[in-house]
Amino acid sequence: MLNKVILMGRLCADPDFRQTPSGVATCRIRIAVNRQFANKQTGEREADFINVTCWRQTAEFVSRYFHKGSMIIVEGSLRNNDWTDQNGVKHYTMDVQADNVSFGESKSASQGGGYGQQNNGGYQATYQQPSYSQPAAPAPQAAPQQSVQLGDLGDFEEILSDGEVPF
Repeated sequence: MLNKVILMGRLCADPDFRQTPSGVATCRIRIAVNRQFANKQTGEREADFINVTCWRQTAEFVSRYFHKGSMIIVEGSLRNNDWTDQNGVKHYTMDVQADNVSFGESKSASQGGGYGQQNNGGYQATYQQPSYSQPAAPAPQAAPQQSVQLGDLGDFEEILSDGEVPF
């Protein structure tokens, strides 16, 4: 059974970076992911709010370069977390454990540069969690990616004119 997911959304809050007692870095984030369809009654697009846990270098990368409102792409695995509270009530949550994270927009767009700006020179910054079952291979050099022409975007309206995230 496959439990791999790919998410693209905006951070609801700044990353919550911590270290375990043994010094392992961990970071929890919550991502708002827009649904592909609109609510029939309101006509508004709704979002799902998904908890993500990052470990080690991925946690450090996310806590250093992402903040509330940042667009992020997460590849990871679904994890079922069951726990019992002090009153004996069993709780069930489904979280994503991040394997890879990437920026979902260019630096200028994330700093209020707006839509339609050029990307960051054709480069994409990504952090991939290393596999600990094999010796680490040297990191490949980033290669420029081809620009994608999107065509006329004039038919689309900008939803967030003030740069604020609506949650």
